[in-house]
Amino acid sequence: MKKNLFPRELEHEAIYILREVAAQFEKPAILFSGGKDSITLVRLAQKAFHPVRIPFPLLHIDTGHNFPETIEFRDWLVKETGAELIVRYVQDTIDQGKVQEETGKYASRNVLQTQTLLDAINELKLDACIGGARRDEEKARAKERVFSIRDAFGQWDSKKQRPELFGMLNGKIAVGENVRVFPISNWTELDVWNYIREEKLDIPSIYFSHEREIIERDGLYWPYSDYLNTSAEEIPFKKKVRFRTVGDMTCTAAVLSEAGMLDQVIDEILSATISERGARIDDKRSEAAMESRKKEGYF
Repeated sequence: MKKNLFPRELEHEAIYILREVAAQFEKPAILFSGGKDSITLVRLAQKAFHPVRIPFPLLHIDTGHNFPETIEFRDWLVKETGAELIVRYVQDTIDQGKVQEETGKYASRNVLQTQTLLDAINELKLDACIGGARRDEEKARAKERVFSIRDAFGQWDSKKQRPELFGMLNGKIAVGENVRVFPISNWTELDVWNYIREEKLDIPSIYFSHEREIIERDGLYWPYSDYLNTSAEEIPFKKKVRFRTVGDMTCTAAVLSEAGMLDQVIDEILSATISERGARIDDKRSEAAMESRKKEGYF
């Protein structure tokens, strides 16, 4: 009999957190990217509220530069689960003059989505946004509480977060404030993959090895697309790659891989020497890139 590698107490904790969200907040939503972590959140929400459908809408902030495989999977999952999907577009925020399209070699819309998210929270009057961030991903995220308070401007201050002793979650907020909720904070990347295996969850095909046009830049393999600003020297070529994380196509690098099956992906992760965020170029803009964006209202 195969040993159960996923610690079920993590699932129980996450389900408890999701039920606390339903009990303490008026208008929550799940922030959905189409990646493995948000897919895991959807399954946890299904379990938390079975047999009724998920009581929170899925909110996707669409940069317009997504992997097409991710969008296709998103639409399939919504139809499969019967969940409500709300999409807000970074392009609309650009058209409204609230943010300006980046230019240059490393131009990306990833940072621009913060304003779109804050506008959506205000428009939809959301008081809690449930996200799939984990403390093992990046040092700024390690500072997060499970209930992470944002002020009336959507800003995060690590020094003003509440203690969470003995699993007690305090969702009381002032008018205008909202909360980011992280039910899988205590999970690792490996925990997520083991959960996907045990729950037999479907995931986008880009997580598995496939032949794709890429370019090499700064020692990383970037997915070639019309969204990427390339130079004449950056000639696309084909390699078998997969992605450890899903983000905007302009800031998510691939890894060379032959892992076409889930067990092979897990074996690769066990032997990896860098974190999954090591393939996110947006995190490399500065030493404190993630923390700076979180302070501005980023997920």
